[in-house]
Amino acid sequence: VSQVGSRKKVKGVGEMTVGNSWAWPSKLPGKVTMKLMVELADRLAARVQDSSFSGDPLQITHQIAGLRDSVSAEMVQEYKIAEEIPKLAAMVAASPLEAAVHDAFGHVHGKNSFDLMNVDYLNQDLSAYLGEEFAGKYPSDYLSPKPKPTMPLYHLVGALDPLSKEDIKSRLNDGWPETLEEWLKSDGLTHLKIKLAGNDIDWDVGRIVEVTRICEAVAPERNWKLSFDFNEQCPNEDYVLDLLERIERLSRLSFERLQYIEQPTPRDLTQRSEMTVHRISRLRPVVIDESLTDFESLRLARKRGYSGLALKACKGQSECLLMGAAGAHFNMFTCVQDLTCIGGSFLHSASIASRLPNVTAIEGNGRQYCPIGNEAYMKRYAPMFRVRYGTIPTELLDGPGLGFEWQPLKEDS
Repeated sequence: VSQVGSRKKVKGVGEMTVGNSWAWPSKLPGKVTMKLMVELADRLAARVQDSSFSGDPLQITHQIAGLRDSVSAEMVQEYKIAEEIPKLAAMVAASPLEAAVHDAFGHVHGKNSFDLMNVDYLNQDLSAYLGEEFAGKYPSDYLSPKPKPTMPLYHLVGALDPLSKEDIKSRLNDGWPETLEEWLKSDGLTHLKIKLAGNDIDWDVGRIVEVTRICEAVAPERNWKLSFDFNEQCPNEDYVLDLLERIERLSRLSFERLQYIEQPTPRDLTQRSEMTVHRISRLRPVVIDESLTDFESLRLARKRGYSGLALKACKGQSECLLMGAAGAHFNMFTCVQDLTCIGGSFLHSASIASRLPNVTAIEGNGRQYCPIGNEAYMKRYAPMFRVRYGTIPTELLDGPGLGFEWQPLKEDS
């Protein structure tokens, strides 16, 4: 990236886990969808490098989004794929490129890129992307001037994750906690995201009650919080309402500690318009995740009753800034989640969360499932990957670019 009127050129870096099984559920083999997403990312990087794209980061990434859609269609035709590349998968493929643009923009000016999202550095206000309702507004109007000093970390309780030692047939003994009980003790966890079936209410209720029992047994003094992720599997709104009624009756503490509910309905909101979540939203925030791919999908989600949104770095830095602004404007509950992010991609995700005033915690499960991916960053950012008292020190993310030093910069230089 070079600055107009200057010979100064800088390098921006971005990275992201592919996450094809999440972004592209398909009848195609997983190795095929992964290969296609990686190729899409490579093609986009090559095209952008050869392009004459110019402007501020929001303008450039807006141009990249148009290119992303055309290259996706080009690949479908070229390889005669029996289905389109989902927009969500294309967004994930393009997200490292978006991150690199914002990272480079910060380095061009020797500042944190979040500090440049204002009238002094951007050529257009938010109305160019979100409509006249946002005239005169800039992303900076919805960002904190500094990262939060610390943030609680949401730990994932997967459907197959052992909760206690009785759930383990054979220990791995790899030096990491192997049960929820052990994680609670080692990291002082205060926030837990519970993955649920969404189509087996007895199992879901039992899982929630058992997680709560373990939390109370290990750390009754902690003011811990829960979120429920149904993975789009609920048949209807009544399923969630019935579950909440049973939870409140069987384990009132589980109900009281519930912070939000994530995407109970299928991601395609244009189908089955009768599947709304208005009644659930009266009880707790209901967060749109997989469905959130642009401003129109956010508007549709609000009509369906969704009262919150989940931002993810894997959907693109610009998309996070725009949807974060829209969520704040509409007074929606906002959270930042990850895609089993490791290393720099996790630091990027945490940097986003640390700058959004209404985000109270950061999700991070890469340290649970692939901790070796964080090793390159341990020397400088170890506290970000070693959770203490349930929190991480996001104040470390105040450097130039996206707030931290990407390890690949050192390796490639």
